[in-house]
Amino acid sequence: MSSTAQSGPNTKHATPAPQTAPLSYEPDLTADVLVVGGGPAATWAAVKAAENGASVVLADKGYCGSSGATAAAGTGVWYVPPHPEDRAAAKASREALGGHLANHHWMDRVLDQTWHNVHELAEVSRYPFPVDAEGRQLRRGLQGPEYMRRMRLRVQRAGVRVLDHSPVLELLVDEDGSVAGAAGYRRQEDRPFRVRSGAVVLATGGCAFLSRALGCNVNTGDGYLMAAEAGAAMSGMEFSNAYAIAPKFTSVTKTAYYRYATFYHADGSVLEGAGSAKGRSVIARTLLSEGTVLCRLDQADEAARRAMRLGQANFFLPFDRLGIDPFTQMFPVTLLAEGTVRGTGGIRITGDDCRTEVPGLYAAGDAATRELICGGFTGGGSHNAAWAMSSGTWAGRGASSFARTLGEYTHHRALTPLGRAGLRPSGTTRGQAGDHRLVVEAVQREVLPYDKNYLREGARLTTALESLNDIWRELRHGLAGGGETTVRARQAAAMAATGRWMYTAALARTETRGMHKRADFPALDDPGQRRRLITGGLDELWTVPESAAPVHTTVAEAAAA
Repeated sequence: MSSTAQSGPNTKHATPAPQTAPLSYEPDLTADVLVVGGGPAATWAAVKAAENGASVVLADKGYCGSSGATAAAGTGVWYVPPHPEDRAAAKASREALGGHLANHHWMDRVLDQTWHNVHELAEVSRYPFPVDAEGRQLRRGLQGPEYMRRMRLRVQRAGVRVLDHSPVLELLVDEDGSVAGAAGYRRQEDRPFRVRSGAVVLATGGCAFLSRALGCNVNTGDGYLMAAEAGAAMSGMEFSNAYAIAPKFTSVTKTAYYRYATFYHADGSVLEGAGSAKGRSVIARTLLSEGTVLCRLDQADEAARRAMRLGQANFFLPFDRLGIDPFTQMFPVTLLAEGTVRGTGGIRITGDDCRTEVPGLYAAGDAATRELICGGFTGGGSHNAAWAMSSGTWAGRGASSFARTLGEYTHHRALTPLGRAGLRPSGTTRGQAGDHRLVVEAVQREVLPYDKNYLREGARLTTALESLNDIWRELRHGLAGGGETTVRARQAAAMAATGRWMYTAALARTETRGMHKRADFPALDDPGQRRRLITGGLDELWTVPESAAPVHTTVAEAAAA
C-alpha cells in the first residue's frame, strides 16, 4: 500500500476549505433537491423527487438528454418478469462472475423497480419498444438517444428547472456538515452559479479518464471528488479496470458485438484465446507485444448481421464511411479504458434510499457503487441501465423526503464551500502542476496502459500509485484556474483522486476476484476475502473491509466491528 494509506477512515466531515477571493454569484437559485448530472440516473432522480412534491433543479455538465454514455448508444436492460424462477436465474447468472459480492436484497429491489420503471417508459413516456410477431413489446433494450430524449421531456414536464452546460464544481455544507447545495459554472453565460437546496443527488457518472470511449468523456469522476470532500467514502474501487474493444479508427465501443468476431495477428494468423467475453487479456498482451490486433465479425450469420445493424446503427457508421465490411474484411482494434463507467466501483451508499454517510447527500447511477447488484463484474449496459433507473428513483425520493424534514430552515443556512483540489490550491506556485492538460496527461500515463491497470501486478500498482500520489500533492498545491479552466482543473483533480482510490483498493485486495485480476495473486481467496472494500481520503488515503453489518451502518461502525 501507499505510504499515504492509513489503517482506518477519518470519520469527521471535511473541514471548510481555505478561502481565496470570494466568487461573485448572481442571486442564489433555491430548490428542495439539486440533482447533479444529466443521464438516466439523474433524470429519474429529478422526476421522482418532483413527483414526491419537491422543487427540483437539475444541473448538467453537458446538455441533459444528449451527453453521457447512455445517450450515445443502445443498451440492454436487466428486465426480468416477476416470476420466481426467472428472477432466481437472473440473479445467479452474474453472481459467480462478480465474485459473490452482490446482495440479494438489493438485486431483488432493482429487479422490481426496473420492471416498474420500464413499464413507465412504455405507458407514460410512450417509448416505442419493438414488437415480436405476436405484437408484444420487447422491453429488454433501449436506444439511448430516444430514451434520453423522452427522459428530458419528462423532466421538463415535471416542472424541474434544467441548467444545461452548467458543471457543478463543489458542494456546499451547513454548520452541521450536512450538504446544503452546490456551486458551479454556467458555460454559456461565463459566470458562476450557486444552488441552495435541502439535499443533493450526485448522478455524475463514473470515470473513464478521458480515454475517448464513446459518450464517456464527460465522465471524469467529478462526483467522487465532491463526495469525498464532504466526507463520503467509496466502495469497490478495485473493480475499475474495464476496457472495451473498439476499432482503432473510432471511439465507438460495442463489445457485445465482438462475440461474433475472430481475432488475428498482424500476419493474418488466428490469435488463439482472444475474445470479448473471455480473452480480452490476450488482446491486451498482444497489443503490448506486437502493436497490432486485427478482427473480423465473421461468425455472424445473415440474421445476426441484420439485427446488429438495427440494434446499433452508429457502430457501423465508421465502417461505412471507410468502405469496410466488418463481416468480411479485417480491421485493426484497440482497447479503450472505461474505468468505473463499466466497472462497479463508486460512492458508497448506506441506505435503501441511496443516501451516503453525509447527511443530505445521495448518489445514483454510475456515480454510486454497483457492487450491491453485480459484485465485482458488470458489462456495458443491462445491470448498469437497471441500476441507473432504480437508484435514481430511490435517490430522488430519498432526497426529497430528507429536504422536507428541514422545513423553512432549508434556504437560510450558512453555507461553506468544500472545493479544494483544482479550485482552491493550498499554495501559490504553479509550474507543471498548474496546467490541467499536463496533469491529465500524467494521470493517463498511470491509469490507461494495459500493463498497469488491466494486467495488474503488485509492484506495478505500487509504482503507479506512488506516481499518482506525487501528482496529487503537486496539483493540490498549484492547480487552479478561472471560468472554463476551473472546470478542466477540477476534472483533472477528480481523475487523479479516482486513480489513487482505484489502486489503493487494488493493492488491498490480494487475490483475483471479478474483473480485478492480480498476476501476483491469481487465485480466488474464498471465503477469506469475500467482502467489499471501503476506500476514501484525499491527502491521506485509507481502505478497510466492510463488515458483515447491515448496509446502513457508518464507515466508523464498519471499521470498529
